[in-house]
Amino acid sequence: MNQLTKKLITHDGSFHTDDIFACATLMLMLEAKGEQYELIRTREEKILETGDYVFDVGGVYDEKSNRFDHHQIGGAGKHTNGIEYASFGLVWKKFGLGLCGDQKAFDLIEKNLVSPIDAADNAISLVDFKSEIKPYFIHNAFYAFYPTWRNFSNDNLLIGFKECVEIAKNILSKEIIQAKDAIEAQNTVMEIYQNTQDKRIIVLDKKYPYEETLRKFPEPLFVIYPKAGGGWSAKAERVDLSSFKNKKDFPALWAGLRDEDLINVSGVPDAVFCHRTRFLAVAQSKEGAIKLAQIAIES
Repeated sequence: MNQLTKKLITHDGSFHTDDIFACATLMLMLEAKGEQYELIRTREEKILETGDYVFDVGGVYDEKSNRFDHHQIGGAGKHTNGIEYASFGLVWKKFGLGLCGDQKAFDLIEKNLVSPIDAADNAISLVDFKSEIKPYFIHNAFYAFYPTWRNFSNDNLLIGFKECVEIAKNILSKEIIQAKDAIEAQNTVMEIYQNTQDKRIIVLDKKYPYEETLRKFPEPLFVIYPKAGGGWSAKAERVDLSSFKNKKDFPALWAGLRDEDLINVSGVPDAVFCHRTRFLAVAQSKEGAIKLAQIAIES
């Protein structure tokens, strides 16, 4: 092994989402710097001592020496939102901003990806389950990579871990792109909102992620934006992002109608579709989509 090759060390045996993403973060950081690395999974103290980066094992949190465990008595501190750090959060705290290159993008990923994963690893539930049917979380997906009782071994656990890390690297890379573009979009949507005279209908020239920005304001009832496959959508604003209740529904008579049926009942000549739950209507043109929204407001 090249003497310059960095050693990434975590525990062997079972793996979890926090150590998977901690590993992915470190790998992306080293790859961005053009540095070589080796992954080792062990609990042997003598080997841990040789690590350049040791995470989720070792009983030590020391950012300066790149030790990122949270299992020791007293833990390793908390996020500003009160959630205890797991290994992903500790690694992200040190290296995330360097990967993002943008504080707002770093904060967005911290909120949407890092904190929920740290919470789950520390047995903090962020969801109230309403039935025996539960959401399928990312840790459920990673658990599918565990070897079953038929072929359970440390070697197969290592294979599964490495497969999951590659997935996590891809997810994290994409989330960084999404976060950076989302920050830019927020500024654009805010400008459009401020320059719109009738703020009940906000017309976007592209399908920006607008929900987080517009939810701060009471006026918007519908958002108009171009569809990827052609045509324009008119989408109802929700009362809040955790609810499917709309501020204003499309008319009940439109629910589930398409093409000529919707044209006849709405009077909009290029109307295409209205969702049966009345949160979305589509027209061939921007003007048609705006008209569908205007009719809904007046109804």
